[in-house]
Amino acid sequence: MAGTQGMVKVRFHGSHPGDVETLWARPVDVDQYQLDNSPFYAYGVSWQDVVEAQPSADQFLEYVRCIRKSGNRTLRVIFQDYGINDRQAQGVLQGLRRMGVSYEGMQPKMVSINVPPTKDLDEVTEFLSKQPGLQWEYADPTYDEVTEGRAS
Repeated sequence: MAGTQGMVKVRFHGSHPGDVETLWARPVDVDQYQLDNSPFYAYGVSWQDVVEAQPSADQFLEYVRCIRKSGNRTLRVIFQDYGINDRQAQGVLQGLRRMGVSYEGMQPKMVSINVPPTKDLDEVTEFLSKQPGLQWEYADPTYDEVTEGRAS
């Protein structure tokens, strides 16, 4: 993210009561905003997606729906046995960078991974599945969306 000039915050509510996060976004049209960072709790949206948001009673912009997908996908990682700054986590993050994906970290143990449209999502999830001491999940697409239509 280059800077916050002209940017707004869009509020997202998670699946559990009290789960709230705000993402930076750039206005692109009336009530339409392009996300400028990756979500840590929201599902179904990714970096650069264009979303609709409406002012709430407290005048905060509330997410309504995704209008246009960017093609980016979001995975989330929690380092269970070590922190982001530990050598083992740094090795995982370097491996992800070599694969051409980017990430944002939330100290001390959580990372939101952006998988660009040009990268194979299965290759990234296969890599994560082989790493000890971490948990990962699909955020966009969700697990249900990924497995929909696949044989059980």
